[in-house]
Amino acid sequence: MPGMKTWNDADYARIERALRYLDEHAARQPGLAEIARAAHLSEFHFQRLFRRWAGVTPKRFLQLVTLERAKRSLAGDRSVLDASWDAGLSGPGRLHDLFVALEAVSPGEFKARGAGLGIRYGFHASPFGRALIAVTARGVCHLAFLEPGGDTAALAVLQKAWPKAELAPDPAATAAVAARIFGPRGKNKAARLERVIVAGTNFQAMVWRALLAVPSGRVTTYGEIARRIGRPSAARAVGRAVGSNSIAFLIPCHRVIQGLGALGGYRWGPPRKRVILAWEAARRERHG
Repeated sequence: MPGMKTWNDADYARIERALRYLDEHAARQPGLAEIARAAHLSEFHFQRLFRRWAGVTPKRFLQLVTLERAKRSLAGDRSVLDASWDAGLSGPGRLHDLFVALEAVSPGEFKARGAGLGIRYGFHASPFGRALIAVTARGVCHLAFLEPGGDTAALAVLQKAWPKAELAPDPAATAAVAARIFGPRGKNKAARLERVIVAGTNFQAMVWRALLAVPSGRVTTYGEIARRIGRPSAARAVGRAVGSNSIAFLIPCHRVIQGLGALGGYRWGPPRKRVILAWEAARRERHG
């Protein structure tokens, strides 16, 4: 698929390994040679891989992944989110040049648990490792990042979420979706629409819609999301709703962090959460 050849699982593993090393040694501000050794690559190949993946140098990337940056982003978060909601971005919300529209299933459909629904799925490379993408005629219904050898387990999770649906592999169809989501995009290209369909309670759907208003490259907190949906005392319930999101990246639960800048957990692993946030921050800096 055009645009998808730049990603592979080995590249992501090297990037994640490098970021783990940066997390552990950020106070020393390690140089290129040291980080490249941690990624098991030569300086030349590591620099080239990093620039292709993030669009910035490893040195600049190191500055973007520090906790202090998260704190600065959080400090200005309320005004950013308020502006987003005021501009009507709560649905759909902007994700680079990709718009995401969320549709919740009806109560009857939720009760039916996918009966009569056809779901096509495929496994694809992404900037954040191997991903399982599942779609219906109405839009994306599942997107999960996988650990090595995790295909069978990931399919079991999808089947559990839609137990009465008819699942069928269709990598050709889902490859087009993967290309739209993860393929190279420039800021001057026309915005594209990606629809997602979710099965959840009304409260969960409110939380997931609120996540769409958090701009790429920014972060928010569970408490702020609770405030935005009119349930200021429900931060813990918001946290549970965020954790139950089954559409990674498109519904950006990775942009929710704990107070004081702590990243907190992530359904697909905290290291991957840091990778995604730093990747978005780099793209935001690069494209504005």
